[in-house]
Amino acid sequence: MQFRQQALARLQSPEELDLPVRFARPQGWLVLSVTVIAMAAASVWALTGSVTSSVQAPAILTYGQGSYILQSPVAGQVTAVFVREGERLPADSPVLKVRTPDGDQVVRTLQAGRITALAASAGQIIATGADVAAVEKVHGAGSPLYATVYVPAQKAAGIPAHASVDLTVQSVPSQEYGVLRGEVTRVDRSAQSPRQIAAFLGDAQLGEEFSRDGRPVAVTVKLKRSSRTESGYAWSSAEGPPFELTSMTLATGSIRLADRRPVDWLLP
Repeated sequence: MQFRQQALARLQSPEELDLPVRFARPQGWLVLSVTVIAMAAASVWALTGSVTSSVQAPAILTYGQGSYILQSPVAGQVTAVFVREGERLPADSPVLKVRTPDGDQVVRTLQAGRITALAASAGQIIATGADVAAVEKVHGAGSPLYATVYVPAQKAAGIPAHASVDLTVQSVPSQEYGVLRGEVTRVDRSAQSPRQIAAFLGDAQLGEEFSRDGRPVAVTVKLKRSSRTESGYAWSSAEGPPFELTSMTLATGSIRLADRRPVDWLLP
């Protein structure tokens, strides 16, 4: 009780009224200022900023029309092969000769293109409908390459038109030459089966590989051209690799999805 009376008397003393009152230390004001500034910056970013995301999926470089698998219309023994892998042929060119009970038959290309694989050799016995060659549909040496990215179906809906694409090419050291630049030109409306993929690429094994995790959606990517690189295409590095790109080269595509504002995540 005595201490309380002394404290009240001290507070009521006129000598104490002139003393300044300290509401906060300088260190406290500094912390408060930094906190307010940080909260203000976060609020502005939440209203005006955006978050960029991307989807990664396997890809392959091809010419725009893809490939087709040439099948033998007859059964018999292959007596001659007229082409080599890598050779470019016009439409209706002879590929091989088959001896049948009714005489020799010549199997010809259906469309102009480049032979990417031969599945038949001289002396081999083949059945009607047997795969004898894979032909890539390309009309000339100047035809541009495209990339087809096989995106999981559940992620394809978020790909906007003209989205930017970075392609890590399997045969090009990315740490030294960077990534290949491209832009989305088409997103298929439906997922593809292994058979559809194999028919486009002319390779049944790739059809199975690209659909290993379910039927994907094919996204066509136009490669950006550049006159300053040896390959003729734009890379994240200044010059890119010192060699030309070839079709049927595997890659990994990273497609930029539409930007999303973070405020959409914060508000109910």
